[in-house]
Amino acid sequence: AQKLVESGGGSVQAGGSLRLSCLVSGLNLDEYEMGWFRQAPGKKREGVSHISPSGDGTRYADSVKGRFTIYRDNAKNTLYLQMNILSPDDTDMYYCAAGFSPGGMIGMVLNEEAYSYWGQGTQDTVSS
Repeated sequence: AQKLVESGGGSVQAGGSLRLSCLVSGLNLDEYEMGWFRQAPGKKREGVSHISPSGDGTRYADSVKGRFTIYRDNAKNTLYLQMNILSPDDTDMYYCAAGFSPGGMIGMVLNEEAYSYWGQGTQDTVSS
């Protein structure tokens, strides 16, 4: 069965850093587009970042550009999100997701509808 498990969430002060990991099983990870999303209670899930199957293409939401870095290690079946210069606005539940799209997720890389498999989420809390 396909399984995505996030880890690395926690509490940090503003200006600090966190690194999220997503361990994937049951999928040939090098065939999948991967993304990170986040969601606050009562709000819509927001696409944070995307990475292509080979890792040579990335995309970021404007709100995290220059602060967050997505990368992957297909040999370790793991996706990462390095988050720097965190602010209280980054406090959310963070989810990793996998999507299969041989032609590429044109125009959809930060759209949750493009992804089929999801982790259970990890909570990040940034205090001021």
